[in-house]
Amino acid sequence: MELLFDIQPYGMEDAAKLAATPNDPHVHEWEELLVGIEGDVDHFIDFKSSHFRAPYISFITKGKIHRAKPMEKDGRLTIWLIRFRSEFIPETTFQLYSWYHDHATLELPEGTCFERLNSVCDLMYGLMQMPTPDYPVIRHLLSALFTMIESFRKEMVPEQINTKTQNLTFKTFLQLLEENFRRPEGVEFYADKLFMTSRNLNLICQNILQQSVSEIIETRKLIEAKNLLLSTDKSVSEIGFDLGYNEKAYFTTVFKRRSGQTPTEFREEMRKLIS
Repeated sequence: MELLFDIQPYGMEDAAKLAATPNDPHVHEWEELLVGIEGDVDHFIDFKSSHFRAPYISFITKGKIHRAKPMEKDGRLTIWLIRFRSEFIPETTFQLYSWYHDHATLELPEGTCFERLNSVCDLMYGLMQMPTPDYPVIRHLLSALFTMIESFRKEMVPEQINTKTQNLTFKTFLQLLEENFRRPEGVEFYADKLFMTSRNLNLICQNILQQSVSEIIETRKLIEAKNLLLSTDKSVSEIGFDLGYNEKAYFTTVFKRRSGQTPTEFREEMRKLIS
């Protein structure tokens, strides 16, 4: 996926094309949201298969193994397929990881509230058809969409699902990370704040995101670095310093190791894509 954001309607013809392919479980390097308006879906995610009937939403975080098999219901199938890069809404992405890591798909009640989700998707799709899409407006609409979905989720997901010790610790860690990722703090800092050992915090993060604490910290810094490279004219040195890297060379090395490009190369490529 080259674009920062994309939204497409998915219907009967698309499902027929998908059915003619192997459609094996796979992972992708972007975040994906399915908003099911009509029809059913068999979804394999988190190493289990479940069947859902529209209306539903399904959020697939980057790197999760999944396979979706949409199918018609009473001759109808309509899904909004939304894909975006983590840096498109960096302030929301890590919250999504904690909200949906153990409950990826959610069936929703029909009615006015769900129709609003459809309306927001329709607005974003219309903006993406413009010769020059207004990405700041689309970003706000996407954030609003997730806020509305989270309101549904809180009402429908039993509270006990989110009260397991591991989940609470992980959520608290991500909250602390949001407050402190710009500082040059390491694993021990977060473990101390959570009154636990670095080893136990690493085990929790590995169980949930299959990443170490250091990798998650680095990923959050990288997402923000990409956001700043796209949305500001700050120099690479300034951005690195803002994120706790005292040396430009080290920041550039970390950035290239994680993204395959230097910060300057990334900025130039993304600005060409957006323009």
